[in-house]
Amino acid sequence: MRNLSHLAFLVGFCVYVGIRAFYKQRTKSNQVEIGRMDFIEKALLVLLIPGALLFPLVYLFTSWLAFADYRLPANADAGGLLLMMAALYLFWRSHADLGENWSQTLELRKGHELVTHGVYRSIRHPMYASLWLWFVAQSLVLQNWLAGVYPLVAFAMMYFIRTPREERMMREFFGEQYVDYMRRTGRIFPRGRHPTRD
Repeated sequence: MRNLSHLAFLVGFCVYVGIRAFYKQRTKSNQVEIGRMDFIEKALLVLLIPGALLFPLVYLFTSWLAFADYRLPANADAGGLLLMMAALYLFWRSHADLGENWSQTLELRKGHELVTHGVYRSIRHPMYASLWLWFVAQSLVLQNWLAGVYPLVAFAMMYFIRTPREERMMREFFGEQYVDYMRRTGRIFPRGRHPTRD
């Protein structure tokens, strides 16, 4: 561990993994009704997982990735930690609001409901919004091309490829209800004023 910012990131990393593990365990018995785990989805996960889970730990606990270090202005890591806290809150809230409807991949569960309350009231993909914040934070705190920048680039690829596929699946399943929801919301930023009741 190189400094206190890295220790704080490690704590946040453990919280991040803990949130995901809790909700994965909670929903693992839910029966899948529609699954789109194809080659593209698997390839995206293979690209993202090393940067999201492996490289940060290698960077924090060894010097193996030191050859890829870069240096940012003095307070960049403090800004990164603030983004990390916002990301963790939004990550948790996204899972909590989805409840039993959450899935790690392109799947819809039996009895799946369209969630439009909580953080989903204004944006369709708050979990992706939280991950944008997380990976930007990671690039500021872990100042390394493999542990910091690579995960951000890999996530960007996943976001821009997966999101249209996910929304197509939701339109097929929910029909006009989802189309109307899309009109009222933005993907990761609120679209503006919308009716007070869904």
